[in-house]
Amino acid sequence: MSQPDMWPEDWSDGPPEPNGAVVPEPRLAVAQAAPPPVPTWRPRNLEDVLDGTYKAPQPTIGRRNDGIGLFYPGRMHSVVGESEGGKTWFALMAVASELAAGNAVVFLDFEDDAPGVVGRLLALGASVQDIRDRFAYIRPEEPLTVGINRLEIGQALNDLRPTFVPVDGVTEGMAMHGMELKDNTDIAKFGRMLLRPIAEMGAAVATLDHVTKDREGRGRYAIGGVHKLNGINGAMYVLENRTPFGIGLTGKTTVRIAKDRPGQLRRHSLPHSSGMHWFADFVLKSHDATFTEASLYPPVENDAPFRPTALMQKVSDALAGAPEPLSVRGVQDRVGGNKDAVRTALARLVDEGFVVVEAGARNAQMHRVEKPFTEGDESRASPPSPTVP
Repeated sequence: MSQPDMWPEDWSDGPPEPNGAVVPEPRLAVAQAAPPPVPTWRPRNLEDVLDGTYKAPQPTIGRRNDGIGLFYPGRMHSVVGESEGGKTWFALMAVASELAAGNAVVFLDFEDDAPGVVGRLLALGASVQDIRDRFAYIRPEEPLTVGINRLEIGQALNDLRPTFVPVDGVTEGMAMHGMELKDNTDIAKFGRMLLRPIAEMGAAVATLDHVTKDREGRGRYAIGGVHKLNGINGAMYVLENRTPFGIGLTGKTTVRIAKDRPGQLRRHSLPHSSGMHWFADFVLKSHDATFTEASLYPPVENDAPFRPTALMQKVSDALAGAPEPLSVRGVQDRVGGNKDAVRTALARLVDEGFVVVEAGARNAQMHRVEKPFTEGDESRASPPSPTVP
């Protein structure tokens, strides 16, 4: 067994304790001297950019249903969302994909436990043998700097050489190390201490984090300092839950892109009024505790006719409250507002079967409610995105 080579410090005699004492580590043989790192302050060789041979990073870790990757190798990413919004399931879907492709994964977990994570992996269809051979679960209970913890994780990473390393519970991980969540300096320090060295080994690192409680003001930020976003050199996904996940339920979450540093993911997504791009619909169908189907559907352009749903409900209510069918003018008089908009709402109700047109006196077109319309009614409004299985 050779000494792990991921960490830059020279700890051939064992790692230092916080008080400066050195703890011998007899299990690890002294490795041969590693080549000195290239000084980062030295001017970089730009020839590949200038001669056109440079190739932009490509997202190859994990898969959307159409084959588009989710994470960039050797880069840091973040997946953020509300509690129970599907962050861990989203990451584990990518884990299962990597294991099925013959790759290895290391899962760092500051929140859950091994049975919870491995149980979900098995429910997603990961094989027992793949988990035994190429999956490592680490649940830290003390800081990385204590004892031989740095060597332990270094050994696991060097043994498996994972393509993907999810880190669940960054907030808890920072607190374990005595770091302040809202301090941008501490956020950068945590990244340099744990996340960046793993990414520099070639793995795609993805932190799973919470968003702020303020829905209106959160924008694209996770809890804590702005450096959580600024320090990401891969992609950041924001998960917005639509229907809840649970055993026996079919949950759905919208996946948006808040940041895409290499710029290869946004071209496979659609723009959104939030400023973030719509990347996918994450659908999780739970049959029972042991079998769950996960799908990541690509976005579909909604080219359906405009539906002024709030105004449609007002028109429907006006017709329902009238003692007899109404003409277009009668509807406009009762609803008020822009007459052209009211006419459009009425036409949509007719087209979708909520209102029927009958012949009145002097061949006038009279309207009556066939079935009431409510603003949340999607029976005729479903966009051409994939239907939930």
